[in-house]
Amino acid sequence: MRFYYPRSFFKLLFFGFALIALPLMFALINNAISIDRLGNLSQKAVYQAVQATQSSRKLAEIIPAMERAAHQMLILGDRSLLDTYIVHRKQLLATAAEFARLPFDSEQRSALREIVGREVTIYDLLSSPNARPEDLQKAVQSFVGLAERAQEIDRRSNTLIDREVENMRATARQAQRITLWQLLALFPVVIFLVIGFTILIARPIRQIDEAIRRLGQADFSVPVRVGGPEDLQHLGEQLDWMRLRLADLEQQKNRFLRHMSHELKTPLTALREGAELLTDEVVGKLSPEQREVAEILRHNSIELQKLIEDLLSYGAGQSHKPSLDLARVELKRIMSRVLDDQKLALRSKGLALNIDVQDLTLTADFEKVRVMFDNLVSNAIKFSPVGGTIVIAGRHVAGNVLIDVCDQGPGIAAEERKLVFEPFYRGNLAADTLVKGTGIGLSVVREYAQMHGGNAEIVATSAGARVRVRLPLTPSIVAHAPEAAAAAEMAR
Repeated sequence: MRFYYPRSFFKLLFFGFALIALPLMFALINNAISIDRLGNLSQKAVYQAVQATQSSRKLAEIIPAMERAAHQMLILGDRSLLDTYIVHRKQLLATAAEFARLPFDSEQRSALREIVGREVTIYDLLSSPNARPEDLQKAVQSFVGLAERAQEIDRRSNTLIDREVENMRATARQAQRITLWQLLALFPVVIFLVIGFTILIARPIRQIDEAIRRLGQADFSVPVRVGGPEDLQHLGEQLDWMRLRLADLEQQKNRFLRHMSHELKTPLTALREGAELLTDEVVGKLSPEQREVAEILRHNSIELQKLIEDLLSYGAGQSHKPSLDLARVELKRIMSRVLDDQKLALRSKGLALNIDVQDLTLTADFEKVRVMFDNLVSNAIKFSPVGGTIVIAGRHVAGNVLIDVCDQGPGIAAEERKLVFEPFYRGNLAADTLVKGTGIGLSVVREYAQMHGGNAEIVATSAGARVRVRLPLTPSIVAHAPEAAAAAEMAR
C-alpha cells in the first residue's frame, strides 16, 4: 500500500497536527456559537420577563388609581379631579404602548386592546360636560372589567414567562445533545486520524531504526530502503551508502587479516623449525646458555603461531559466518584439554591452579568452547604475576553453566569492562604491563558464547580480574552468525 507523503517530514507533522486539530476547532467554534445563541436567548427572555412583570404590575396599579379618581369625581362632583385622572390615563397609555412592543400572544394583545378601548369610552364619558350622573356611575362600574382584564394579562404574562423558561431549557438540552453527538462523532474521527498519522510517521522512523540496528550488528547484506517524505528518503539513501562503505571496509579488513596472517606463517614456519632443530640438538650439542636461548626462541615462536592462528580464526569467523556443531560435551574434559595445552606457560611463570569444576555435561560445540576457555586461561596466565594463583570454577545455576576464570593481575578498570570484549581493544593496564596481544581473545569468547545463547562479562572483584562465561545446558537457539547471537543477547 502506497502512502502519499509531503516533501518534508516537518510538513507531514504540521499537516497531521492541523488535520487532527481541525475537527476539534470546528467543534469548539460550533459550541461557542451555540453557547452564544443560548446566552442571547436567555438574556432576551430575562429582559422580556422583567418588562412584562413591570408592565403588568403598572397596569394593575394604574387602573385602581384611575378608578379612585373617577369615583371621587362622581361623589364630590368636582370636575377638577379629572386632571388627576388624565395623569393616570397618560401612564396607562404609555404602559400599554410598552406592553404592545413585547412578543405576547393574540389573547394578551386582544385583552390589552380591550382595556385601551374601554378606557377611551370611560374617558369620553368622564370628560363630557353634558354627562349625566347615571352615565358617570356606569363609567365607574366599567373599571371592574378593566381590573379583571389587567389581572388576566398578568396571569397570562406569568404563563408566557414560564413557557419561555421552558423553551430555554429545551434549547439548552438540545445544545447539550448536539455537543454530545459532535463529541461522539469526532472521537472516532480523531482516533482514526491519530492512528493514521502515527502509522505514516512511525513507518519511516521504524525503517531507519531497523537499518541502524542491522548496521550496528554488522549485517550489511540487506539494502536500506526508507519511505516517507523526501528528506527521510534521502536519509535512507545516506544510510545505504554508509552500509556499502562499511561492507567494503569489512571486506578490506578481513582481506588484510587473511593476507597478513598467511604471509606471517611462512617465516614463522622457518623460525619454528629452526628452533626445534636447535632444541633437539640436531646440529650439535648446545651449552646450557645456548639451550636457554633456543628454548626462548621455541617458546616465543609457539606464542607467535598462536597469535597468528587467533587472527586467522577471527578473520574466518567474520568472513564465513561460522555455525555450531552441537554435541554432548563434558566440561571437565574441555578444561583438562585446555590446561594440558597451557602446561608449559603455567610452568614458566610458576603459577598455581585452584580448580573447582562440577561434573557437568552440556550441549555445545566442543571446539568453540575449547577456544573460549583457552583464551580465558591464556589471558589469566599473561596477566598473573610470577608465582600467582589462577582460580577456575564451574557450576550449574538455573539451567546454565557458569564458568569463572580469576587471576591475581592488575584487574580491569570499571570503564573498560565492556570495551575489552570489542575486537582489537587492549586496555591501558595491558600496555603498562607490556603484555603483548592482538586484543581479539575476549571478543572471540563473547562471540562464541552468544552463538550458544549465552554471554560473557567481567565480574567486579576486589583484586585481579574475574571473567564469567554463561552457557545454557541446552541452547534454545542456534545462531549462524555473530549478528544473530548479538540480537539474541539483546532480546534476552
